[in-house]
Amino acid sequence: MSQQGAVLQAYNNELVKCIEELRMQRDELQKQILEEEEEKRKLQTDIQTITDRLSKITASLGQKVTSKNEFDKTITETEAAYTKILESSQLLVDILRKEKLNTNGSSNVPKSLPAIQNHAKPQ
Repeated sequence: MSQQGAVLQAYNNELVKCIEELRMQRDELQKQILEEEEEKRKLQTDIQTITDRLSKITASLGQKVTSKNEFDKTITETEAAYTKILESSQLLVDILRKEKLNTNGSSNVPKSLPAIQNHAKPQ
């Protein structure tokens, strides 16, 4: 019986050793779980921060694009008005040159007065 007791004691020792190894593995897994949960929490915080930043940048970008489009429109309208002014100025210069040529010694009333009035009408 003493031999059976020794075998039983060996099994018992082996069982205790296996349980202890399982506990060590469990503790290591628990440590890894805690580390990964912490990393997950940090990543979720980073995601929220990045999402908030993306939202702000998207809104800012929208406002800037709208402003740029308004600048483009203003520039286009201003250039068109400026072109009309240049055309009107050139027309006026042309009319005055013709008038100067036509008034060499003639009456004091400019002949092109009706022409100026016709060209000056709003379109």
